[in-house]
Amino acid sequence: MLAILHLLGTFVANLFKSRRRLEVENLFLRHQLNIALRGAPHRLRLRRSDRALLVWMTWIWPSLLGLSRVVQPDTILRWHRAGFRAYWRWKSRGRPGRPRVSRELRELIQRMSKENPLWGAPRIHGELLKLGFEIAESTVSKYMIRRRGPPSQTWRTFLRNHAHAIAAIDLCAVPTLTFECLFAFLVLGHGRRQLLGFAVTRHPTAEWLAQQIVEAFPWGTAPIYLVRDNDRAYGQAFTNRVRAMGIRDRPISPRSPWQNPYAERLIGTLRRDCLDHVLIFGERHLRGVLTLYSLYYNETRTHLGLGKDAPLGRAVQRSGAIVTEPILSGLHHRYARI
Repeated sequence: MLAILHLLGTFVANLFKSRRRLEVENLFLRHQLNIALRGAPHRLRLRRSDRALLVWMTWIWPSLLGLSRVVQPDTILRWHRAGFRAYWRWKSRGRPGRPRVSRELRELIQRMSKENPLWGAPRIHGELLKLGFEIAESTVSKYMIRRRGPPSQTWRTFLRNHAHAIAAIDLCAVPTLTFECLFAFLVLGHGRRQLLGFAVTRHPTAEWLAQQIVEAFPWGTAPIYLVRDNDRAYGQAFTNRVRAMGIRDRPISPRSPWQNPYAERLIGTLRRDCLDHVLIFGERHLRGVLTLYSLYYNETRTHLGLGKDAPLGRAVQRSGAIVTEPILSGLHHRYARI
């Protein structure tokens, strides 16, 4: 930078000199330059300021290219072209031809494509427009997940679409304080894992079970399929009543409790959460305990299979003071905001 300032100062001073004196000085400086170049290395190291000054002077006075001794004229022209490219690269920075697609939007497109195998690019593009994303349909097609075969729903989706038409029943043996055995009849809906009904008896018969099915499913609410085990208590009277209600009876294979998983899981949860911690005095006591637990199970208790929601749905509360309500005398608690 100092060399450029010194050169500019010299240029201003030369404006006040006579033409004859300038020609003599020019000849004398050329002779000194020739002497210096004789002993100089084959390739000189020039600073960036030196290159910029040479390019600037030859741009103003192109005739000076023939007087260059330190570098070749082609070198100066190459520097000029490199500076031209660098200038326009700097001037057009941050303004690409197409806007960049954020990582969040790319992941959202892939997520929509994965979760909705029947959707194409126009359908996903429409959803993105409704979400406030300004993006081209061709870009959506670019970031969609590619599938080898035709689009197909997952088994999880297929089973969930049919879960609301399926119900399961089972009997749970409950010992009492006096070493008797009571039976709790449980009815579970597959759709939302809801405990639809229960009943308590000492001796489950086919007639009694048939009556419980009628009470569990009033007019117009009966499921299409009923999953149960092969207990002898489900006699002919039970099967006739189920068929009369338009329900397709589907007993599981012998010694295959895994074929009725939701009902078995409900019984295990009932024992772990409640019955293993309570001494049952009799039928009346067991009905009261099951009544309280069924309310807690359907309205409060969160389920992993429901996205940590309750079977009957539980609203999210974000404001207010947190209060605690004991359930089953403090065995469980319900937390809510008021």
